[in-house]
Amino acid sequence: MQRTLLALAALGAATGAMAQSSSVNLFGVVDASLAHISTKDGSVTGMANGGNSSSRLGFRGVEDLGNGLKAGFWLEGGINVDDGGSGFKFDRRSTISVLGDFGELRLGRDKTPTYQNLETFHAFGDSGMGAISGHNLISSSADGTLEGSNPKRSSNSVSYLLPKMNGIYGQASYAFGEKAKGNSNSLSSSMGVRLGYANGPLNVALGYGLVKGGTAADTVNYKNFNLGASYNFGGFTPMVLLASERGNQQRVDLFSVGVKAPAGPGELRAAVTWYKDKKRDERDSMRLALGYGYRLSKRTELYATLAHMRNDDNANRKLGTSLAHSVVAGKNVTGYELGLRHSF
Repeated sequence: MQRTLLALAALGAATGAMAQSSSVNLFGVVDASLAHISTKDGSVTGMANGGNSSSRLGFRGVEDLGNGLKAGFWLEGGINVDDGGSGFKFDRRSTISVLGDFGELRLGRDKTPTYQNLETFHAFGDSGMGAISGHNLISSSADGTLEGSNPKRSSNSVSYLLPKMNGIYGQASYAFGEKAKGNSNSLSSSMGVRLGYANGPLNVALGYGLVKGGTAADTVNYKNFNLGASYNFGGFTPMVLLASERGNQQRVDLFSVGVKAPAGPGELRAAVTWYKDKKRDERDSMRLALGYGYRLSKRTELYATLAHMRNDDNANRKLGTSLAHSVVAGKNVTGYELGLRHSF
């Protein structure tokens, strides 16, 4: 009997140790705003999602495997706060990883390396009226690609991330197009790399990507690259971003400058972004954005953003809001939003 009790105690202790070596967390963001869009042809007012950060719900966890190795998973899906959405799936990220001193090997759906620069080096990131909208500059429905000429995320991807080493960080990824051999194994596939340096107030990174589209008989390589930098002076943080997409006899460049600065209990944000179509006439645009976030707590923020998009005669670029609106070529767009964001 005594031996049985000792065995049960040992088993309980081992189970407790295993439980302590792994963790699973529920996390998310709830963000909604009252938004207004106006053009010379009319206006629309309503509720928008993700004016400050994209609303999401996710689960992530890590387990200590011993000998310096860890296993991790990350499942994250977007949600619509205004109407609850029509279905939920882990479309933002669904990955499983092995981590160690060597870095991280990650499998699944994830952000592309170059897209992360677009988010990092813009004052408004890629959410709301001021969003950089710097992906798929050529086409969001490029023939032969899974999600456009330069998508935010790639499915079926394998990524390697460098370990932390004296401020240097980086990532290399390859996403399988999963086409039959008769349709060319590499069609719809993509690859990307990112290399950066972050130390103290300085952060700078370079990204390059390639998306294969077209047809098996006539493939098209959509190439994209960007370079971003920011420097925190204490009182304010200026940032700059250069980006370009080329392919299918088209080229669209992007240039952005912005700043973040503490102001009272919150943060002031401003950015100017130029979109230049190098192959087609009168298709350039310029976006001006100004915003302020008032921190109610570490996790909750009230925010306001005002933005204006000026389009050339043949350009019809929209503002980044989820509020449905259409833009006639050559028409300018002005919008504002007042919102609340809570993270957990």
